[in-house]
Amino acid sequence: MRKRILVVDDDEMNLKRTRMILEKHYNVLLAESGREALDKIKSEKIDLILLDIAMPIMDGIETFRRMKDSSVETPVIFLTASGYEDDVRTAISLGAVNYLKKPFFPDELLKRVALGLEKK
Repeated sequence: MRKRILVVDDDEMNLKRTRMILEKHYNVLLAESGREALDKIKSEKIDLILLDIAMPIMDGIETFRRMKDSSVETPVIFLTASGYEDDVRTAISLGAVNYLKKPFFPDELLKRVALGLEKK
């Protein structure tokens, strides 16, 4: 059975691009906000989450904290356009398995997703 990846990003183009890269190898679910992601995590079996840091209302760090508070143990790879060091450090200290700076190359995304799934 194919692994299920949840991609969380408030930018529709980023969601479409990431889905196009991943859908040859994985089942891909999309969420446009932290709140939508938390709802999908409750109702769907998800093997790995790609989570954008910079989102309005609830950013990726807050979404990840809420996942941890709910004992969600799904591996998370953070996506960041800024590369802001404090965000990356916070994400890793909270337990993210990796991060990827946007824009990314398709091969790099696929490699990091495969490594992240090994952590499950």
